[in-house]
Amino acid sequence: MASKFISRLPRHFSTVRRNPTRSLKQQQQPQPQQEQEQSIISKKRKQPRRSEKPLSERMRPQTINDVIGQDHLLSDKSSFIRSAVEANRLPSFILWGPPGTGKTSIGRAIVNSCSLSTLYRFVSLSAVNAGVKDVRDVVDEARSKKSSINSVRTVLFVDEVHRFNKSQLDCFLPVIEDGSIVFIGATTENPSFHLITPLLSRCRVLTLNLLEPVHIADILRRASDDRGKGLVCSLGFMPKEIEVSDEVVEYLSQHCDGDARVALNALEISSITAAARLGYNGNVLDLDKNVDVVLSVNIDDAKQALQSKHLSYDKDGEQHYNLISALHKSMRGSDANASIYWLARMLEGGEQPLYIARRLIVFSSEDVGMADPLALPQAVSCYQACHFLGMPECSLNLAQCVVYLALAPKSIAVYKALRAATKAVKDSVGQNEGVPLHLRTAPTKLMKELGYAKGYIYTPDNPSAVQSFLPPSLQGSKFLDWPAADI
Repeated sequence: MASKFISRLPRHFSTVRRNPTRSLKQQQQPQPQQEQEQSIISKKRKQPRRSEKPLSERMRPQTINDVIGQDHLLSDKSSFIRSAVEANRLPSFILWGPPGTGKTSIGRAIVNSCSLSTLYRFVSLSAVNAGVKDVRDVVDEARSKKSSINSVRTVLFVDEVHRFNKSQLDCFLPVIEDGSIVFIGATTENPSFHLITPLLSRCRVLTLNLLEPVHIADILRRASDDRGKGLVCSLGFMPKEIEVSDEVVEYLSQHCDGDARVALNALEISSITAAARLGYNGNVLDLDKNVDVVLSVNIDDAKQALQSKHLSYDKDGEQHYNLISALHKSMRGSDANASIYWLARMLEGGEQPLYIARRLIVFSSEDVGMADPLALPQAVSCYQACHFLGMPECSLNLAQCVVYLALAPKSIAVYKALRAATKAVKDSVGQNEGVPLHLRTAPTKLMKELGYAKGYIYTPDNPSAVQSFLPPSLQGSKFLDWPAADI
């Protein structure tokens, strides 16, 4: 009986019985070595687990109140998104903007921001790996949820929606029309070019701008100060303090080209570099000696992480056309400085030099024309030089030609003359008139008998002779507005 009672006693009581010379109080007091071990264990327990998610993913805002930037869409209570959220009535829309400006973050935060968030369920798809079957499965489930007793509308967020083809985009039309889903699309490409018109008719397009450096700076400071999901989760241990200097924040915010994802990724790499400099390599045995240190991220860490300034450029997208338009218009306005700048932007973005050279050939005739007939040979020579040399050497050939064309006198007389003549051809009533007989060639006897070439005056033999070279209905028409045309 006594043995059974003893077996039920706590473990420390059985220890007392085996060591009668020590009191219970003495055995409960930890020894110096035990205190050290318990201190290490307690510190280890306080350390955050290193997250495999990138910092940019962990720092996504949970509600639209947490979103930094895009004030034109979110700051004003009468703005489109905020008024829809406050009314708990979400419409279908498309978020269009450069990478890293908050499209996905805003799309995911909208449902959480509604006071009656239980009215909606959020479903996310990416057009990178989703197909028609995935869309139909979501639509079928959305219809069943809506028709149930507790009616719940589905908010379908589709990232990179421009990657869907026409038949895939067509799947959204009837369910947006009948209200089965609330459609939110996110795209970096111009919706006018990459999305079908019926979808644009059903959704409002909201444009997101590149984030300002001040917005990027706020995002970086939030990430460095957040002890729950910020930089500490990238490190895997909790330093006494994380110091990210204003110089680092300014450098990253100025060199990420308005892309918050680029800035956050660079900050994360910088902090890991700083931790490695302290000797921490992720080993849990090192935690006890690192928890009391100050982790300082310096400007050299930031430069090493970013390597070079991030440039937002898409060789096949809207940026491609925007920059070539800026270059063309700067040369047309005879601003050589701006022309060189836009050329540098395109080259640093990775644009093909032969494409730029071809555009310069077009410009030489379209905008310089007869004001400087040497502009065309200059542009053609530039194209040949780019073909022979390639990058980076041909960048100087392009710069020389761009400056030449920007500083050259401008005339669109030839351009306007061709347009006027083309209009005359298209606007002619019935068929265009045939070539007058005296302007036709007569290689055969029959053609001579029919009057071909009859009455033609060979101009070199008689320069002062007057004859008409236009069809009768266009006699006296003037297409080219140029002094030489009056001679």
